[in-house]
Amino acid sequence: MSASYRSLLPPVEIGDTLSIENITIQGFLGAIHARIYRPTIVGYLPGVLYFHGGGFIGGTLDDADIPARHIAEHASTVVLSVAYSLAPKHPFPAAPEDAYAALIWLQENSLSLKVNSKCIGVAGDDAGGNLAATLPLIARDRNACAISAQVLIGPMLDPSMTKLGDPFVLGSDIQPETCASCYSQYLPRTSERLHPYASPLDSRRLKGLPPALIATAQCDVLHKEAEQYATALISAGVEIQVVRTIGNHAALPRDPKLLREIADFLRRHLHRNCESEMTRALQARYSKSL
Repeated sequence: MSASYRSLLPPVEIGDTLSIENITIQGFLGAIHARIYRPTIVGYLPGVLYFHGGGFIGGTLDDADIPARHIAEHASTVVLSVAYSLAPKHPFPAAPEDAYAALIWLQENSLSLKVNSKCIGVAGDDAGGNLAATLPLIARDRNACAISAQVLIGPMLDPSMTKLGDPFVLGSDIQPETCASCYSQYLPRTSERLHPYASPLDSRRLKGLPPALIATAQCDVLHKEAEQYATALISAGVEIQVVRTIGNHAALPRDPKLLREIADFLRRHLHRNCESEMTRALQARYSKSL
């Protein structure tokens, strides 16, 4: 595989439904860790990039294990979970550039991974939700691999913090002070807080983005900005599904009902796109034979 360094260890797990392997891939500043989840299904499958939470300053692949496993198994997709660069050691734009590097790596290695490179989705929670929102913007702007679906789980979308809910009224499990600390380390230069790759909510170029599922929690100060982003996407003509749970922010990536919604959303959009690509390929082959 190009630009990758496979572990000398055997796969982490080979079960009845999934095989899981730890690898490293080339990121923006150097090698970064990643984990591949593949269903034990013969043939080419859609791919999904997953980005863990942690406020841009923490989090690991293990934190994303539950949603990554669920998506791979129940949406029948190959999931590449990415441990992107963290602040304050590696502030913006390291994390979104790592996300983009992972997308290119997945595309370049799609044949050996048996991934349909025309059927790629992105998903993430918390800070990873920000990256999952940002990556379709970057891919579109750079004319890279098209992304077919995006899933934003309790995303951090507004570094200006002007759209946060009231933590006391909501009974939120995260506080504005925590968000402020995370953003100050991730975006040490104030001017960067308006960059669309740091603050998707401030982007004025949302047309042509892929269908999105945006998941929020009732007891979460971030739910207002996530739902405002959903409104902005709708105004730009993007197909949207919004789900609000009754829980809190930390519970979102592990909520069984929400995970079922996410798997269903990805299955519908990614496999539908794969079927369309297959139909177009067959039609092109038939036309050449005439």
